[in-house]
Amino acid sequence: MAEILGYAFMQRALVAGAVIGAICAVVGVYVVLRGMSFVGAGISHAAFGGVALGFILGLNPVLAAVLFCLLTAWGIGLIARKGQVKEDTAVGVLFAATMALGILLIGLMHGYRVDLFGYLFGSILAVTPQDVWITSALGVLVLATVGLLFKELLFITFDPEMAQVSGLSAGRIYFVLLGLIALTVVVSIKVVGIVLVSALIVTPAAAAYQLTEDFRKMIALAVLFGVGAAVVGLMISYWLNTASGATIVLLATVSFFLAAALSPRRSRRHLAKHTGRLS
Repeated sequence: MAEILGYAFMQRALVAGAVIGAICAVVGVYVVLRGMSFVGAGISHAAFGGVALGFILGLNPVLAAVLFCLLTAWGIGLIARKGQVKEDTAVGVLFAATMALGILLIGLMHGYRVDLFGYLFGSILAVTPQDVWITSALGVLVLATVGLLFKELLFITFDPEMAQVSGLSAGRIYFVLLGLIALTVVVSIKVVGIVLVSALIVTPAAAAYQLTEDFRKMIALAVLFGVGAAVVGLMISYWLNTASGATIVLLATVSFFLAAALSPRRSRRHLAKHTGRLS
């Protein structure tokens, strides 16, 4: 452990991993409870087009991906609400379009860009001090927004129709949530990559959902699972010389299955089924 902490690149990686694990967990709770997992997957793949656009225009790929993912997320919301189609259909339309744009832009690049594939599959050990600052700044923005709109986000998560009737601007809060998902995706792609980032958003929250029905406890457990998977997964990948992003996601998946096996919901369903048979 002391050996790992002695390297500056590992210190940066651990900080970035812990921050991202917490952000993904908090936003992931809303994603899971609202059934928006496919939205997270769609926005994460949209980041591919944003990163490619950043490379071809000579911009910071992360900042280019921020703008691109925000536009994609809000585009999903507009199509779903104004286009009279379901949310998953809107995701499917923009998912394909943004991926196609990314592939098209790659074809326009001269030469082979190794860095681009680092964004696809994650490169947490290559995190720079600038990446840590950008990640931390965006992370603070996401968590501060969740804190300020905690009650409103909670309301539209559990009862969006009642929220609208009660006078709350449910539509605006919905678009804020989409924006939070987009920012969370972008800050996470350097750690686990575009391909796996949706899993890091969904899996810790899904694991926490197995263990509690209390919303605040669910957030706390999700953060524990998210940060734990990021930090422990990074250490395991260092010791075993495996892909860090994949190791983190697989560790989060293991925690989900363990939580599912110990879930009080599972015990109650089993008891109800057993009682039904006896009666």
